[in-house]
Amino acid sequence: MYVEIAFPISSYKIFTYKVPLKLRDQIRVGLRVKAPFNNRKLTGIVVEVSNSNKYKGKTYFIDDIDDDIRLDKNLFLLLKWVSKYYISPLGKVLQVALPKTLTSNYKPKKIIEISYRKNENKILKNSPAQQKALNFIREQKTPVLINALKGIISNPPSVCKALLKKDLIYWNEKIVEPNIDAYTVPPIKKDINFTKEQKIVLKDLKSAAASNKFTPFLLHGVTSSGKTEIYIDIVRDNLKKGKSAVILLPEIVLTPQIAGRFRAEFGDTVGIWHSKLNNSMRSWTWNKIRSGDYKIVIGARSAIFAPIKDLGVIIIDEEQENSYKQDSSTPRYHARDVALMRAKINKIPILLSSATPSIESYFNQVRLKYSYLQLKNRFGGAKYPKVKIVDMGTEKDETGRPGQILSGLLLNKMEETLNKKEQIILMQNRRGFSPIVSCGDCGQLEMCIRCNVPLAYHRKGPPLKCHFCGFYLDIVSPNCRGCKSSNILMLGTGTQKIEDIVNNTFPNASLVRIDMDTSRSAINLKNSISSFASGQIDILLGTQMIAKGLDFENATLVGIINADTGLFLPDFRSGERLFQLIYQTAGRSGRRKKPGEVIIQTYNPDNSVIKYASSLDVESYYKIILDERKSLNYPPYSWLAKLEFSAKDKKRLNKITDKVYDYLKTPYKGLEILGPVDCYYERLRNKFRMQIVLKSHKTVDPNGDKLNKYLNDNLSNWNSMNLSDTKISIDINPTSLL
Repeated sequence: MYVEIAFPISSYKIFTYKVPLKLRDQIRVGLRVKAPFNNRKLTGIVVEVSNSNKYKGKTYFIDDIDDDIRLDKNLFLLLKWVSKYYISPLGKVLQVALPKTLTSNYKPKKIIEISYRKNENKILKNSPAQQKALNFIREQKTPVLINALKGIISNPPSVCKALLKKDLIYWNEKIVEPNIDAYTVPPIKKDINFTKEQKIVLKDLKSAAASNKFTPFLLHGVTSSGKTEIYIDIVRDNLKKGKSAVILLPEIVLTPQIAGRFRAEFGDTVGIWHSKLNNSMRSWTWNKIRSGDYKIVIGARSAIFAPIKDLGVIIIDEEQENSYKQDSSTPRYHARDVALMRAKINKIPILLSSATPSIESYFNQVRLKYSYLQLKNRFGGAKYPKVKIVDMGTEKDETGRPGQILSGLLLNKMEETLNKKEQIILMQNRRGFSPIVSCGDCGQLEMCIRCNVPLAYHRKGPPLKCHFCGFYLDIVSPNCRGCKSSNILMLGTGTQKIEDIVNNTFPNASLVRIDMDTSRSAINLKNSISSFASGQIDILLGTQMIAKGLDFENATLVGIINADTGLFLPDFRSGERLFQLIYQTAGRSGRRKKPGEVIIQTYNPDNSVIKYASSLDVESYYKIILDERKSLNYPPYSWLAKLEFSAKDKKRLNKITDKVYDYLKTPYKGLEILGPVDCYYERLRNKFRMQIVLKSHKTVDPNGDKLNKYLNDNLSNWNSMNLSDTKISIDINPTSLL
């Protein structure tokens, strides 16, 4: 018997091995096995089993079975599609779906509780350690963990076992399961009376579910229109039919609140999956999913690979979000597109949902590729918030304070809101204190030594940090490194600076900040959200992490501190992204009976992005974008692929990119090859970066098949081009060209 094994390496090859006789009854596709590979042992995944050897060279035996991670047929088909579509080695794809930290052999840890058994004052003259332990145990009013004796005696387990034999204590072993409650807000049950709009949406979704066909839907619902209630009802319908569901969320910050709502309805059948789970929680959750105990999986993008049984529906909340794109390592997949393929393979409906759909999804419903569902009204009689734009240029002139960060209007509205015992959300899409540290005399910036970007100043932790590679400096130099001037300026505004201003202005108000610096732990993140939701916190300040999906009944004022952040980046999606961010952030205000207000601060009040986002006019702005994209032949009118090159030597990099450009065969009709050019961030992590962009027009390549075949045909021989010192990554349908 022979097996084909995919290893998590950069090679596209699959390797053939023989199976020892003792393992033949256990071998099947999806097993994780250990095998010799170039004088070392590697762990790979069995992707094929056969009785004949296709390889003509020397064939080695596998060593052993490492783990049984059980890939079902449809999930394995999906992973093979990801490998082909995103032009990624199958072993790398399997590593993303099945990280090494996952194991089917995970067992929850055990704890031992001990307590005093007899009331008489027993004296153990010849056993001082036992006597010490017994005295301690007797003094405790409740059972204690055996580990509590570590500071009293040297070997608690041995001593306590001796006491147990003498019938002096109780010994109770308990299995401690990972606690999902630590990752969710307390379940909140709601009685819902669906509106006429919602009933129409549910009727269409349930009809599609009954057809057992792949049916993609776009649910375009305004903020606070009750989309979560739609999700819950369609999932309930699936569970009644013995089916399961996957719900994808763009940000981990959304998970506690959404999971809390689902657990209120479906209890312990709900599992959570995202990168901030610890290893024991991940393995525990994984095993509960594949065993069928968890019938609902809620999580970030990697949850799309969950081995859930009897999948009946996939729901993608805030489907427009870039965080669904894995853009830092291979494979550079987009969870939305992978979800569409998984729904197609499983022949089930998929619901893409947003108040501000991606241009691609919006275009697909216009072209009738997606069924279109719409919720035009806020749920429960909630009104749209009143939106006011503050021109910070005019504000600066009128107040004579060029460095003013919070406008007079926003400060007044904040005071009014706090006096009414209502809550405030402030969004500043830049973390740290100041993004730039500059010399006021010569203009020299504090730069990252690994990246061609300025270091950001932080009040907590190392003061100077690079937000790209993590490099930091422990001190801020009091003098310019160039001209030695002491005129050092902290320029720009981050969330920490806003935090200081708000705390100084409203000292009696409580504030919680949510950004990458405060959200390293999922539990801390959950606690912050819970505190604000329960009313313990007056002001929630954060980056785009807080801009979508969150639902707070008493939050009536939203302030967008700098609506211009990212507006002028040289990327074809920058306007779309900013429009969606402003619209979504505004949607956090006035989501119940209390009216809401939104203050948008900008230096560009007449810009179409700001203008249409402030008026919450999706259709008008999307028409402008579609006209621009069509004239420039950008998505959704074309398919894109980005070839990104990085190397330490710039001259060498130039030669390689020119060589690859020349190597690419004559493009087919409808394919443009742009570049090579430097990336916008030219140097990151000690490596220079360049890119070549390919655009394939949909009039000649409606499904992207031509571009995919062209790339596979032309990239298969790259190994012969002596590129060992240059890293090349392939990004299919990139969300950014920066």
